[in-house]
Amino acid sequence: MTQFIKFLSLFLLAFSMNAFAQDKQCMEVSLTGTHGGPDVYKGLAGAGTLVKVGTINNGCSDIFLQFDAGRGTALRLAELDVHPNMLNAVFLTHLHSDHTVGLIDIAQTRWHSFSKKLDLVCSEDVEASGVFSRVMSCEQFATHIADAALYAGEITQRISESKKRNKNGPNDLINFMPVALSNDPKVVWQSGEVIVSAIASSHIPGNLSYRVDSPAGSVVIGGDAGNEKLTPPRGSSTSKNVELLSKNADILVHSTIHPYIGPTYGSTFPAPIFYRQSTSTDLGALAKRANVSQLMLTHLVPAIGAEKLGPHTVPGGALSEKDYLKSTRESGYKGKIYVGKDLMTVRLLQ
Repeated sequence: MTQFIKFLSLFLLAFSMNAFAQDKQCMEVSLTGTHGGPDVYKGLAGAGTLVKVGTINNGCSDIFLQFDAGRGTALRLAELDVHPNMLNAVFLTHLHSDHTVGLIDIAQTRWHSFSKKLDLVCSEDVEASGVFSRVMSCEQFATHIADAALYAGEITQRISESKKRNKNGPNDLINFMPVALSNDPKVVWQSGEVIVSAIASSHIPGNLSYRVDSPAGSVVIGGDAGNEKLTPPRGSSTSKNVELLSKNADILVHSTIHPYIGPTYGSTFPAPIFYRQSTSTDLGALAKRANVSQLMLTHLVPAIGAEKLGPHTVPGGALSEKDYLKSTRESGYKGKIYVGKDLMTVRLLQ
C-alpha cells in the first residue's frame, strides 16, 4: 500500500507539472511574406507578419494579429492553418501596395464567410506637401476596400444568393481604428494582457512601427522604417523611433535592404528609395544598442538569388543568405539572426 501511495503521489505530481507546462503562455511570430517591393519574384508573398498569442495547450492560438498584408497573405495564412476569419486585428505600417493589397483579399474572404468586423489599425489621414501634394488616407482605403467587386456587380449578385451576407459588402466589415502619429510609443490595441503599441516612423507619410507585449514576450515590427533624416550624411540608416520602441524586445522584425544595392557600390537603384530603408548592417547595430535578443530580416531587397531588382542589376551578382548574415554580423550584433523566408516561425515561451 505504501508503494502504491508513493506511485500515486508521483503520478499526480507529474500530471500537475505537465498541466502547468501546457498552460504556460506562448507567442509565435510567423513571416507571411518576405518579398521586398511591389514587383514579383519566384512566388514570394508580399510583406506581412502574423503574431499569435495563447498557451502551449492551444498552440498559441487565443489571439491572431496580422501586421501588414502584402500579396498572397491569405494563402500564406492558410498554410499556417489560420483562416482570415480568425484574425482579431490587422495593423498597417504604411499604405504602399506591397503591404496592403492582401487586405482586400482578407476582407472579401471574411465577408464571404459571414465573419464579424475586423479591427484595422493604421495612421490617421496625413497631408503631404511638395511637388505632388497628397493625402495618405487609411480610412479611405478601408472605406473603399471592395469597390471593384461592388461596382462590378459581384457583391449584389452574391447577396441575392444569400440574405445572410452583410448587404453593404466587405467595406462594412472593417472597424477602422486611426492612430495619431507620435514620437512616443502609444497603446493602440489591447486584449487582456496582450498590448500593441505604435510609434511614428519614417518611410512615407503616415508610417508606423508596432510593438506587441504579452506574458510570453515581446516583438517589434519595424516595417519599412528608415532614418528620420532621409539623405546622408547621417550616422545610420535606421530609425531612432524604432530603436526606442525596440528597447529590450525579444524579437525585432524589420524590412532590410542590402548595402550592395546602394549608390556606394555603383547600383542604378534609385538613391531616394535606398535611403528611406534600413540596411542589414545598421539593423544589426540597432538591435545591439537596443538589447534585442533575436533579429528577423524580412522584406529583403534584393531577394535572395535575384540578379535584378526590377530593371536594376544587383552589383556583383545575386545575394545569398550568407551575404545577409555577413553584412548584419559586421555590426557586432551577437544575437540570433534569421534571414526571412515565407512561413518562417519563431516561438517565445513565458
